[in-house]
Amino acid sequence: MNYVSVENLTKTYGIKVLFENVSFHINEGDKIAIVAKNGSGKSTLLKILMGKEIADSGTVNINKDIQVVLFDQEIDYNPDLTIDEFMMTLDSEPIQALKNYHQSLLSTDNAFIEKALAEMEAHKAWDLENEMKQILSQLKITDLQAKMGTLSGGQIKRVALAKLLTETRAEHRHTLLIMDEPTNHLDVDMVEWLENYLNKAKITLLLVTHDRYFLDSVCDMIWEMEDQNLYVHNGSYATYLENKMIREENLNATIDKANNLYRKELEWMRRQPKARTTKSKSRIDAFYETEKVAKTDTRQQGLELDFEMKRLGKKILELKHIDKSFGDKLLLKDFSYQFQRGEKVGIVGKNGAGKSTLLNIIQGLEKADKGEIETGETISFGYFSQKGLQYKEDERVIDFIKEIAEFYPLANGKSLSASQFLRLFLFDDQTQYSPISKLSGGEKRRLHLLHILYQNPNFLIFDEPTNDLDLPTLTVLESFLQQFQGSLIIVSHDRYFMDKIVDHILAFEGSGKIKDFTGNFSEYREAKSREDALEKSTAAKTEPVKENIVVSDEPTSSKKRKLTFKEQRELETIEKEMPELEEQRTRILDQLNNETDYEKVAKLSDELETVSGKLEDHEMRWLELQEILGEA
Repeated sequence: MNYVSVENLTKTYGIKVLFENVSFHINEGDKIAIVAKNGSGKSTLLKILMGKEIADSGTVNINKDIQVVLFDQEIDYNPDLTIDEFMMTLDSEPIQALKNYHQSLLSTDNAFIEKALAEMEAHKAWDLENEMKQILSQLKITDLQAKMGTLSGGQIKRVALAKLLTETRAEHRHTLLIMDEPTNHLDVDMVEWLENYLNKAKITLLLVTHDRYFLDSVCDMIWEMEDQNLYVHNGSYATYLENKMIREENLNATIDKANNLYRKELEWMRRQPKARTTKSKSRIDAFYETEKVAKTDTRQQGLELDFEMKRLGKKILELKHIDKSFGDKLLLKDFSYQFQRGEKVGIVGKNGAGKSTLLNIIQGLEKADKGEIETGETISFGYFSQKGLQYKEDERVIDFIKEIAEFYPLANGKSLSASQFLRLFLFDDQTQYSPISKLSGGEKRRLHLLHILYQNPNFLIFDEPTNDLDLPTLTVLESFLQQFQGSLIIVSHDRYFMDKIVDHILAFEGSGKIKDFTGNFSEYREAKSREDALEKSTAAKTEPVKENIVVSDEPTSSKKRKLTFKEQRELETIEKEMPELEEQRTRILDQLNNETDYEKVAKLSDELETVSGKLEDHEMRWLELQEILGEA
């Protein structure tokens, strides 16, 4: 089934052409990722598909039988609503049926109650509320009565993501789900849960993401937006890179031929008299086309740089017995660490565990409750935070960088000009002379990153650097950091980025505990999965058998009442599923005890956690329902 057909789509802003005459189709079941540098028009294309922007030319045909749902970077919400109320603002018949059912529970109008029950049945809405709460729980949103206006930016995005996933679940129509950077503000556990959710869901997906592991796990097609064109790659991220390399090699060969022809034609142009024949005019037009190809530069992004970094002394940075708490929340407890020259450390852990606090303590931006910090005299910190870029509204990009220095030094005695350094980070000449205020959000974040690096620090500290950065910029940044000779600390949930850069992990495990692990992020996750599986297996063997007994001082008669239709259905389902879950749990435990393959152990451990959690939920709910009946 065809969902979307686009023919010859063109969009410009002023003199800047975002894309020109692009055509594509989206069919049912497609899971597509869009890859492009910031400012190329990714978000604009998504808004055109949503009807929020108008193209200059071309046609967009969306099948009338599908709904299009967008998860955007900009969240529209009423700050006075609770999370629960915000979730229930969904405009769908199953949600409306759920609202009516809740109202019917407070009503004595039998006709209204019967109608509400019929709507729940007709729209298959019985399980929707539980699924909504499960999605919110997975995204670490538990207080449903909290006001939207009291939430952090990350929490708001997670609530909005939960609402969108609920909407796709609630609607039984065909759905095209469009997601713009859905993994921003999610920790690793949430990202992996979302991967699993989108893989299992029978949806059609159009996705913009910088997370390459997420991209590979979820999508099977990549659209590359570059040079105002759209290129389609079937397969993985590695396939896209290979196809792109082949295309650029072919283009470079064309450019070399054009350069040779350009030199000959330029000599001919200079000899031409002012009066030109029709034949010579045709050749002149061809000359300008050749000139355009000859001056195309595809190789400047691959510069190999030998940086002249500020000198590092013998003493780098040492933390001794650091404690830090906020109220009753313990973040750091007796933490000691000595950073080495050239060490690349990744810091991981759940949101709110204290990662950013540690970065602030290291730089003297926040005081520790206890302990000592020794910083080398030659250390020059470069801190890339999540606060954003500070600039004057009318300041041009090139002038903003030149305020630091006209040139960036290289170790061979040479240097890069500010303009060359900007080109390295994908700012073309036209953008360099544009006001910063005209840049897209992603371009501003790229400029912020460049601004930090251009100051030539010898100790870099990055707090979530990959959020809102495009994949081409990440590739340049990774190349830069791999050549960087100084010390580096990275806080990031981007697993691919961490695997490529860091060689050491400090893992915040809660209650002030920080685990020191030598290796990259994936190696740490594998080791942790083995440890967790072993702990669960041991605990399961020693766990006493639970008896379904509830002791109560209240008379039985005070609890007795009839179950509602929904509760009776729920009880029947639970009593059917509990033995199946017990059997499944026993089988997984047996497999774990006999399994030595690390990958299989990790997978079985995840399955055990899911099954055990569901079984425990069922047991608790069964007891609650029995209490209502007065039979417990």
